[in-house]
Amino acid sequence: MHKGKGMKFVGDSRISADTKPNIPKDYSEYPGRTEAFWPNFLLKEWLVGAVFLVGFLCLTVAHPSPLEGMADPTNAGYIPLPDWYFLFLYELLKYDFASGPYVLFGIIVIPGLAFGGLLLAPFLDRGPGRRPHQRPIAVGMMLLGVASVVWLTYESSSHVDWEARAEANKPEPTVQVDIDKDDPGYAVFQDNCTSCHGDDLQGGASAPSLVGIDHSADEIKKIAQEGTGDMPPGIFKGSDEELQQLADFIVSVNEQAK
Repeated sequence: MHKGKGMKFVGDSRISADTKPNIPKDYSEYPGRTEAFWPNFLLKEWLVGAVFLVGFLCLTVAHPSPLEGMADPTNAGYIPLPDWYFLFLYELLKYDFASGPYVLFGIIVIPGLAFGGLLLAPFLDRGPGRRPHQRPIAVGMMLLGVASVVWLTYESSSHVDWEARAEANKPEPTVQVDIDKDDPGYAVFQDNCTSCHGDDLQGGASAPSLVGIDHSADEIKKIAQEGTGDMPPGIFKGSDEELQQLADFIVSVNEQAK
């Protein structure tokens, strides 16, 4: 019996004791070069992961990401952008060989070849060495992939003023107002306007909010009868008295919001 190697029993001296070469030797045979997975190695992994997690959380608290407003399907001028980790693919589609009639190359063929190559790299370079210069194929393909992603991401983000974009599309705070549901104008509003503008006048996907507008009663009456923008004429169905009640009600709500 030798220290650190355990004990072997051999029944016949003509039979080798090491009959299972695929079983790795005990880690104690390599002092200083390896260690037990539990708890030594796993504890180090947890500590490193905890440091990065705390650092990432501190970064998000110190510099929160600029959020934009709610999506507006009626705004045809808005250009959506993917998240930062997809910007390199977004930039790739700007090149002639990956867009237009060749868009399938940009969205399927080129990314498929790139990620497929990285997947096959360990099988293409099966050398026994672990140092970078001993694994030229795998290391070269990885460096090429990382460089391509970094360059395309930089090219895409350098043409976007993120702060100005966030400022131009920042979410508008919701103005809270107390709605007098006993007001006769509210009943008229329910009959004519709630299907688009909602019970609380905050609007929805098909109509803007009526809180925070700067219109007189006469302007509101004109819009209710003649329409404006995407609102067609003839929406309001009621008498002149009810129209006046509706306009006065909307004006009173906006006076609270000021």
